[in-house]
Amino acid sequence: MKENLYKILTPEEWNNSKSSGLITTELDQIDGFIHLSNASQLSATLALYFSEYEEVILLLPELKHFRDKLIYEAVGATSKRSGKFGHLYAELKVGDISKSWVLNRSAFEIPQDILLEAETGNSPS
Repeated sequence: MKENLYKILTPEEWNNSKSSGLITTELDQIDGFIHLSNASQLSATLALYFSEYEEVILLLPELKHFRDKLIYEAVGATSKRSGKFGHLYAELKVGDISKSWVLNRSAFEIPQDILLEAETGNSPS
């Protein structure tokens, strides 16, 4: 089963990424990998790390060319979260994005196809 992974950026980070061609954040640079969330992890990621933003950009990278550089790793011992998260140890380019959404603060409404993916555990066709 192919699991979709998503990248969340602030509008400023997205504009910077479009200018440079590379998707990165300060946290990604500090940690040495690109942080990704699956559909079931998105709501908590938004609530924990993006609560002060009125809108964010949700990206769906096409990861098929990066499978060997994608590692699922457990969160640190001091984290409130549990489970394993996708960490991409490669450059992610704007051209690698297959779909994007602007999520507004109105509860950061997740697109319906992603909600369904979270509910069923399967990627939509």
